Amino acid sequence: MDTPEISTHDAEADPRNDRLLIYVNGALVPKSEAKVSVYDSGFMLGDGMWEGLRLYDGEWAFFDDHMDRLFNSLKSVSIDIGIGPDGVRDLLDRTAAANGMVSDAHCRLMVTRGRKVKPFQHPGLSRFGPTIVAVVEHSKPAEDLQSRGIRLATVPQVRGLPTSQDPKFNSHSKLNCVIACLQAEQAGADEALMLDPHGFVNTTNACNFFIVRRGEVWTSTGDYCMNGVTRANVIEICRQNDIPVFEKNFSLYEAYGADEAFLTGTFGAQTPVASIDGKDIGEEGGAGSITRRIRALYKDLVAQNVAGQQSLRGKKS
Repeated sequence: MDTPEISTHDAEADPRNDRLLIYVNGALVPKSEAKVSVYDSGFMLGDGMWEGLRLYDGEWAFFDDHMDRLFNSLKSVSIDIGIGPDGVRDLLDRTAAANGMVSDAHCRLMVTRGRKVKPFQHPGLSRFGPTIVAVVEHSKPAEDLQSRGIRLATVPQVRGLPTSQDPKFNSHSKLNCVIACLQAEQAGADEALMLDPHGFVNTTNACNFFIVRRGEVWTSTGDYCMNGVTRANVIEICRQNDIPVFEKNFSLYEAYGADEAFLTGTFGAQTPVASIDGKDIGEEGGAGSITRRIRALYKDLVAQNVAGQQSLRGKKS
């Protein structure tokens, strides 16, 4: 029997998500009524940026890091949303509160250049201000991913050079990654392992990629992938806890022979990789000992970050 396809974003079913209120340009509207114009630049062209954030104990974990990336990206493509990080936090908090959320929630914050006066490419045609949408769902990663792991397939679609479209942008223009995901599914895998323009192992279509070899943690140089917040936190965790970690070029040869492999992302934190191109990774079918240690250390780091934000808010109030 074929193994059903899964993804790093598989979540436990929650019927409360049928009754969500969505933030759309200052208003909280029922999920069934949440809409943007067909003239919106994000719909027409993928002209926008987004962030994924998780809510723990009433705080958005690593909020400052997410805002640094978001506002750097918006500045790079000349989108002014008229508010700063505090304004973003306020709209996220209002949306979470309206939905009765304190923990185990995930937000997809989307910003586009806004509605256009004509259905053409030039950014000057977006004359009505930006579109800001926040979809916050009750969302908890599926537990069986930790024991089962993700099956990856190497695909021909690559992450390109910064001179074409810099892969560091967390942009709405995700067709490159969608094509990669389709190629992986057609090869019988769950997600795609993408190479860089030089043929080195890079990232997946949805997450950053790590391997473990002989007690060392390896990931790509970061030159051709989205530099994830969770990726950076995992690297720092390793450095602070005497786990050798390297950002370096490596090929499929090293990946196939890895003792462990895992993916990082805001939603799933660390998701083990069970196989690459049909070759089993490690002997445990899921998270190995180092992956499990990193996952535990990351959970502690989230708690520290949340507690720090709560303390800072308490001093301001």
